[in-house]
Amino acid sequence: MLRQHVKLILIMVLTFTILMLTVGCGNSNTKSQGQDNNSLGQEPELSGSIQIAGSTSVQPLSEELAMDFMSKYSNVKINVAGGGSGAGIKAAQDGTCDIGGSSRELKPEEKSVKEIVIAKDGIAVVVNPANPISDLTIKQIKSVFSGDVTNWKNLGGSDAPITVVIREDGSGTRGAFEEIVLGKDSKFTNKAIIQNSTGAVRTTVASTPDAIGFISLGALNDEVKALQVGGIEASKENVLNNSYKVARPFIYMTKEEPTGLIKLFIDFVLSAEGQKIVERDFIPVR
Repeated sequence: MLRQHVKLILIMVLTFTILMLTVGCGNSNTKSQGQDNNSLGQEPELSGSIQIAGSTSVQPLSEELAMDFMSKYSNVKINVAGGGSGAGIKAAQDGTCDIGGSSRELKPEEKSVKEIVIAKDGIAVVVNPANPISDLTIKQIKSVFSGDVTNWKNLGGSDAPITVVIREDGSGTRGAFEEIVLGKDSKFTNKAIIQNSTGAVRTTVASTPDAIGFISLGALNDEVKALQVGGIEASKENVLNNSYKVARPFIYMTKEEPTGLIKLFIDFVLSAEGQKIVERDFIPVR
C-alpha cells in the first residue's frame, strides 16, 4: 500500500515537472518570435480600402503616396480619383469618399471638414518656350487673364494676340490663381480656352506659340517656360521663403477626425518617409 502511494506521488511530480517545462518553452518561443519580428522591422498586418478624390493637382501626389503605402501593406487598396477641388471638398463633407483633396484654401462655408495640409505648391505662369517674354508683374498677369490686355506687344513682346488658357470651374488651381492674382474685382476673360486638367493646359500652351496659362509648379517640364513674377523665379525655394507669391497648399480633408486605416495613411503621408515622396515634386510641410 505504501509502495503504491509513493508510486502515485512520483507520477504526479513527474507530470507536474513536464507540464512546467512545456509552458516555459512555449513562453520562450513566443517572446523570441516577437523579438525576431521587431528586429526585422516587419509591419503589422493591415487590410481595407481608402477612397481619395478631388484636386487633379493633388491627384498625382496621392497616387505616389498610395503606391508606396500599398507596397508596405499588400492587403490595403487605395483608389485615387480626380474631379477637382470643389468635388473633393463636397465628397469629404458628404462622406462619399474617405479623403478629399484640395489645392486651394477652403472658403469659410467649406470649413466643416477636418483639414490636413500635406504639402505646398507654387502655381507657375507658363508660356510657349519660343515666347521672348520672361518676366511679368502680378498686375500685368492680372490684366492678361482678365482680358484687359490682349496683345503681347503691350507687354514688350511681339505683335500677336494672346491666347489665354485656364482651368475649368471647380479646379483648385483655378480657384487659387483667381484668388491670388485676379482678386475679388476681376474675372477671367470669356475668350479663354478652358481645359480640365493641368496636363491639358500644359499641352495647349506647348503647342500654341502665343498662349499663356497656369499650372502646378510640380507639373513643370521643358514643354513650357515658366515666367518670373515680379523678378522672382517660380521655384520650391521661393515658395518656401514666401518670396514667390503665386502659391497654395495641398490639403487632405476628412468628414470627421480621421481614425483607423485612414489615420494610419495620413500619418504616413506626414511622416519623414511620406514627406520625402512629397519633396520629389512639391514642398514638404514637415
